[in-house]
Amino acid sequence: MTDLANDQSFVKFDRVQKSYDGEVLVVKDLNLSLPKGEFLTMLGPSGSGKTTCLMMLAGFETATHGEILLDGSPINNIPPHKRGIGMVFQNYALFPHMTVGENLSFPLEVRGMDKSVREEKIKRALDMVQMGDFINRRPAQLSGGQQQRIALSRALVFEPELVLMDEPLGALDKQLREQLQFEITRLAHDLGITTVYVTHDQTEALTMSDRVAVFEDGRIQQLAPPDKLYEEPENSFVAQFIGENNTLEGVVTAIKDNNLCEIKLDDGEIIDANAVNVSKVGERSRVSIRPERVEMNKDRLQPGAHTLKAEVMEFIYMGDMFRTRLRVAGKDDFVVKTRNAPDQQRLEPGTQIDIGWLPEDCRALDA
Repeated sequence: MTDLANDQSFVKFDRVQKSYDGEVLVVKDLNLSLPKGEFLTMLGPSGSGKTTCLMMLAGFETATHGEILLDGSPINNIPPHKRGIGMVFQNYALFPHMTVGENLSFPLEVRGMDKSVREEKIKRALDMVQMGDFINRRPAQLSGGQQQRIALSRALVFEPELVLMDEPLGALDKQLREQLQFEITRLAHDLGITTVYVTHDQTEALTMSDRVAVFEDGRIQQLAPPDKLYEEPENSFVAQFIGENNTLEGVVTAIKDNNLCEIKLDDGEIIDANAVNVSKVGERSRVSIRPERVEMNKDRLQPGAHTLKAEVMEFIYMGDMFRTRLRVAGKDDFVVKTRNAPDQQRLEPGTQIDIGWLPEDCRALDA
């Protein structure tokens, strides 16, 4: 996938490859560009190449082929400490023998700043993360969330234009993680910092990012804003990796107008779907449909909706919604999510129902 936006690129990977052994490529021909001020998340499973890309940008790994540019200048041969990039890691990486103030002072001293300038910048950076009162404490006297706030302020203290974050919230509990997600996003946008964030947590990627690059097998499978990634996955991997997703297997039996195709499912049912990643009759396809796009109440079905027979396997109350697992087209793992509304009846396992959806809401993808 190519995404090279010439003059607008603040960060640019130009045909970058990386191999550790000279044979297997862990990053394959990566072309990617970020404009200034963008919050980009690299998302993918372990071993997909996302962290290697971040480490090449930081300077801790060297590209085997291709060029990495920062603000138009190649940085392949510039050592990490001269790139002027802020870094935040999962394990905080704070100096345990130094106070919070000394930890923040360190990157400023390295840059030769006067004491008065250092003190002003440290105060501002700690105030940004509401940690001004902790300046004289050592890391061991802080909670995990507080240590991560300090690590974040240390990355921002010298006012870098680019900040890299590698799974920074992975060690925190759910509530604190969600709170810090919003704080990091707000800070990045308020300060106009370009941010490259690495995670394998889809929710984190969707809630924090301007764009998300989904990695698998050393390549970007799709690069898009979060809503487009979720609503319009371009292949089966992205559809399955981002959010919850239903799949039905079948064969293309007709290519129609309006970008639709006809699919004969493996159990013999015929449905129409958006022809996203199929092009010819006879091709096998995996049809993707999101759980919230499926309607279980016949009275609410829109004109033109498909209906299929289903059997209730499991009905789970989840507070704000119900999650119903169904047997559909011979598969037991079809999920429907419905809002917790007064008119939503609770369905017993074994109940036979009709379900439906609009053809444009399901996507015929690669098999």
